[in-house]
Amino acid sequence: MRIKRGVTARNKHKKILKLAKGMQHARRRSFRLAKQGVIRALQYAYRDRRNKKRDLRGTWITRINAAARENGTTYAKLVNDMKKAGVELDRKVLAEMAVSEPKSFTAVIKSVTK
Repeated sequence: MRIKRGVTARNKHKKILKLAKGMQHARRRSFRLAKQGVIRALQYAYRDRRNKKRDLRGTWITRINAAARENGTTYAKLVNDMKKAGVELDRKVLAEMAVSEPKSFTAVIKSVTK
């Protein structure tokens, strides 16, 4: 007996077209173009989950540097002084302190600088 693939193929197409929702023009409607767009979108998503970590680190450093300069030092000097003093706060925590709790950030700077 012959097996027909109609249901399997339709389900496969529906899955891809569902992922292509929100794309423009023929990528939304044409299976072939939708498949290309979905593959590319998933590649970008995979790559950018890693790039996001880099971008956030840069943002944290910028925020720490701005707050450190308001307190009369620079980012590089602050990190060096923290390393010498043995204070192990990471950049994410420092940036959050600099934005939401400037007084405690100033206290950290004063405790590590001489």
